[in-house]
Amino acid sequence: MTINKNLRLAVPGKGDVSALLTRPANARYLLVLAHGAGAGMTHPFLESLTAELTQASVAVLRYQFPYMENRRGAPDRPDILTATVKSAVDAASHEAPDLPLFAGGKSMGGRMSSQAAASGLLPGIKGIVFFGFPLHAPNQPGIKRADHLSKVKAPMLFLQGTRDAFADLKLIRSVCKRLGRQATLHLIETADHSFHVLKSSGKTDSAVLQELAQETASWMEKIESTKNDKALARGNTH
Repeated sequence: MTINKNLRLAVPGKGDVSALLTRPANARYLLVLAHGAGAGMTHPFLESLTAELTQASVAVLRYQFPYMENRRGAPDRPDILTATVKSAVDAASHEAPDLPLFAGGKSMGGRMSSQAAASGLLPGIKGIVFFGFPLHAPNQPGIKRADHLSKVKAPMLFLQGTRDAFADLKLIRSVCKRLGRQATLHLIETADHSFHVLKSSGKTDSAVLQELAQETASWMEKIESTKNDKALARGNTH
């Protein structure tokens, strides 16, 4: 049985925003999932992704940023966005203290999650998942938006389409290589920034969503097993 729980998150100076916790009975991890710049937490992509993640034993807490909650067009300032990420992660920790906690999001939501982590606002998270890291604006290649990633102490999973106009393939590969063992890059062939794939790929969009969820769950499992192995090794030295 899957439990859905509506929440309200307090954002300093901005009032409350909506959130929704979806927890399957067999949940092993919890992902705090932020939306992208142009669509809120109930966008069909996030709805479908959440359904696939719960099938993979990952609970999901989705939430709104204040500008989306109040139906304003332009995103809030970065400090407001990162404060919202912190509020969501804090709420998730309170709602499911028994589950390993991860943060991330679609496009801007993932980038704001990593900026919050780089600023030391998310000390309890085990890792960050990017569903399409927005490395640069379309047709304006650059890596400045990745500068803060070197300050993130948690492991990071980059799920990227090879046709993503917001992340030149060579550049996102170079960013991940520079981050070393902290970064895992998983490419979806022919997928764009919305994870739509070409027919020539032999995949459907729904199959891609399933792949995103399964890769996320597998990566989370690896992180937790590695942590447990290290803890066991330390115990054996005493």
